[in-house]
Amino acid sequence: MSRTLLIIKPDAVERNLIGHIISRLEQARFKIVAMRMMPLSKEEAQEFYAVHKEKPFYHPLVEYMTSGPVVPMVLEKENAVEGLRTLVGATNPAEAACGTIRYEVGRDVEKNSVHASDSDETAAREISFFF
Repeated sequence: MSRTLLIIKPDAVERNLIGHIISRLEQARFKIVAMRMMPLSKEEAQEFYAVHKEKPFYHPLVEYMTSGPVVPMVLEKENAVEGLRTLVGATNPAEAACGTIRYEVGRDVEKNSVHASDSDETAAREISFFF
């Protein structure tokens, strides 16, 4: 078993999609081993997304991620990172495969409803950030 991190982002929390997203995760046989709802401070969001600091979307991303509560969770499954990335779909919902979470509930490339770790190493770092 391996672990990964998923964050339900502010737009999905605001639209009451937490239950829907959890249902999708459970249908895909992910086990939720930790979860909480919390606001992110500007400093926390800046630290979490520091890898993107030099990119043009960094400041709008920090602003968006602090606009409302988020729901980070630790998920467990064989090949968790790869399985979750497949389930959530492409970053841009317009490019996400039919049936993926972002295809179903994402609004646009910024408000794409969920964050998923992109590697085992990133997952370990991101999990320790929240838990």
